[in-house]
Amino acid sequence: MKIATVIGARPQIIKSAPVSRAIHASSNISEVLVHTGQHYDQNMSGVFFQDLQLHKPAYDLAIGSGTHGAQTGRMMEAIETILIKEEPDWVLVYGDTNSTLAAAIAAVKLHIPIAHVEAGLRSFNRRMPEELNRILTDHASDILFTPTAAACHNLEREGLRRRIVRSGDVMLDAAFLYASRARGDLRHRLGLEAKAYCLATIHRAENTDDEKCLRNIADALKQLSTTLRVVWPLHPRTASHLLSSGIGMESTPQFTITDPLGYLDMIDLEKNAALIATDSGGVQKEAYFFSVPCVTMRTETEWTELVEHGFNFLADPCSESISEVFRIALKATPDWTTKLYGDGTAAKQIVQALESRS
Repeated sequence: MKIATVIGARPQIIKSAPVSRAIHASSNISEVLVHTGQHYDQNMSGVFFQDLQLHKPAYDLAIGSGTHGAQTGRMMEAIETILIKEEPDWVLVYGDTNSTLAAAIAAVKLHIPIAHVEAGLRSFNRRMPEELNRILTDHASDILFTPTAAACHNLEREGLRRRIVRSGDVMLDAAFLYASRARGDLRHRLGLEAKAYCLATIHRAENTDDEKCLRNIADALKQLSTTLRVVWPLHPRTASHLLSSGIGMESTPQFTITDPLGYLDMIDLEKNAALIATDSGGVQKEAYFFSVPCVTMRTETEWTELVEHGFNFLADPCSESISEVFRIALKATPDWTTKLYGDGTAAKQIVQALESRS
């Protein structure tokens, strides 16, 4: 059996890592890895292949950025050409990016079965491009690998019950696999004491492109740094908009700004933080994996169970209440033994399910 795996953004590199390892361990499956280049620079993509010790992609499309339509269209055209050449038995996609949707559309038009990892997530906000990508990909896919019970229920409501395989979350596999390799070199260089800092990550367009939201987030983090040290690895989009908006952000002893981080440095900082502030779906989960309270700078999340169980707290980035949410999260005492995302064997279950359909 031949599987064409399509990824494009750094979270997808992480998600694909344990599954690709399981595929390479199987004598029945070969993998053709296609990287669209949606995240294309060294800090946002290349370093992750190094950190995770992954094989280089067979195809690196270097699509780069652009409007949603232009970017997705270029991806579809390039992926279609590869699928016609390679004739895979399955196309494997992850998450909710334009790369995910482009691969799904290219595959379904060629009548190639699609397997979607991290299926069934819903934020119920159709203004989010990711929400539309999730929904369209789920309905085009033949197997829906779900990470949670909530994801299964969402798909059942949409009439997709027979396609569901509840595998658990591949990001939990990755956290288990790589956390022990994170030596903490960067943390020690920055002089960070365990459980004595907040790690912040902001990258979503609805936050970076809205000056009021971005200023509110920056101001709240600055205020937090008066009582708890803050470390903020800056996404290129965020850095650009901070500069263009005239929002001054300079490193101080209590407020450390860094370049984007590789995966091993990132999970080490997550694991040892007292608080995580983010708008990333993956970072929300990783905070939970490492028993760290999280504040999500959004009005909704696709990871609803984290909010319901008190692990994650939503903060409207355009309101003045972010600092209060920080205080609430730091005082929270949820039951960290609650198991929401499986047992860390999602990759094995995904490969077994695909093998059974060969």
